[in-house]
Amino acid sequence: MAQSNHTDVVLETVQSSSAAAVSRLAASWRRSLVNHGLDPSNQRAPDRVDAAALTLRRGSVDRLMTIAAPRLDQLFGLVGNSGCCVLLTDVDGVVLDQRAGSGDLDTFEAWGLCAGAVWSEAAEGTNGIGTCLAERRQVVIHRSEHFFARNTAMSCMDAPIYGADGGLIGAIDVSSCRADQTEAFSRLIAAQVTQTARQIEQDNFRAAFPDARIVVASQAEAGDAMLLAVDEDDIVIGATHAARRAFGLGSDAAIRPQPASDLLGRSGGATGFERAERAALKRALARAGGNHSKAAKALGISRATLYRRLNRLELSQS
Repeated sequence: MAQSNHTDVVLETVQSSSAAAVSRLAASWRRSLVNHGLDPSNQRAPDRVDAAALTLRRGSVDRLMTIAAPRLDQLFGLVGNSGCCVLLTDVDGVVLDQRAGSGDLDTFEAWGLCAGAVWSEAAEGTNGIGTCLAERRQVVIHRSEHFFARNTAMSCMDAPIYGADGGLIGAIDVSSCRADQTEAFSRLIAAQVTQTARQIEQDNFRAAFPDARIVVASQAEAGDAMLLAVDEDDIVIGATHAARRAFGLGSDAAIRPQPASDLLGRSGGATGFERAERAALKRALARAGGNHSKAAKALGISRATLYRRLNRLELSQS
């Protein structure tokens, strides 16, 4: 599509009284034009932060970058030979890390798909990174779906990354420089991008709670990372973004501590004290390999007392 034609399509769509209401793409184009004051025909290169600012941004998410690096390598191994680059951005859409083939580096550099470039929706209009962050969802922005006419040669597949506290911290982007890449192929890549983002999210969550027991809350869909961090007293002290949504724990803030058994609906009909005592007895017996004398000694009670408590709680003595 010629750049002048693309600009006309964007302007006509934005001026439509109904387009933004029925199309997420049209709504993003409207934000770009009306809220951010951008011109789809503008030919300026993407903004870039300087080296000092980039170093500060990288330092503020040092753990994320360390954890993400092998996942970026793995993703690039899958898509790099098809003329794609892989990018990691922060929550402001600034590119922190990049993977690209040597033969494509000049092209991606010219397009601004490189470290330090700013790809927020406010700066670049509708694009994979910026729109993914603005709408907090996985997106595919295929060629002419971009806001700026100068960006319509690329296809971008993106997924958001949420931090251990449930807040948005960045995005994973795969952008293609292949003119023959179809929208269907882009959506296949998008599925892998989403999976990589969730893997990074899970790895980051586990690193944030090194002393906690990590519970997979359910058989979640591939696009979810539903993890809970549980302390030694069975209290939930952390939850991923997907788990917070599923259990109504709120987002972007510290969660109210609560028993994991209550949250997961596994409390049964016993009282809290009975559940705690039952759990303590079963743990002691398991550690003692089923030896009642050893279990009673570990609990600081007599063997007779242990039997009485097992009977009261209807636990087998075998």
